[in-house]
Amino acid sequence: EVQLVESGGGLVQPGGSLRLSCATSGFTFSTTFMTWVRQSPGKGLEWVSGITSGGDATYADSVKGRFTISRDNAANTLYLQLNSLKIEDTAMYYCAKDWDGGSWRPTGQGTQVTVSS
Repeated sequence: EVQLVESGGGLVQPGGSLRLSCATSGFTFSTTFMTWVRQSPGKGLEWVSGITSGGDATYADSVKGRFTISRDNAANTLYLQLNSLKIEDTAMYYCAKDWDGGSWRPTGQGTQVTVSS
């Protein structure tokens, strides 16, 4: 059974930092392209970042220079370091590996990031 379990979210002030984790099992993580997506209240899923099996990363313009994606293939875990957080980064964050033809499809429960003063 494929499992993606996100953690690490929380409440942080603008300018703060968080580190999100996504623990995975049930598939060959080391060869799988992984992504982070997020969803704000009333909005659709927004792609945030992706990383190849070899560690090449891409980012949405809205987070470039502030967020860093990484992976530990030995631990089957994906990470997202969030720095210089803004109020507009408030969202439920999900890791995802499946593309359904239109968007990345999260399967976990997500982890909530709330940026507020």
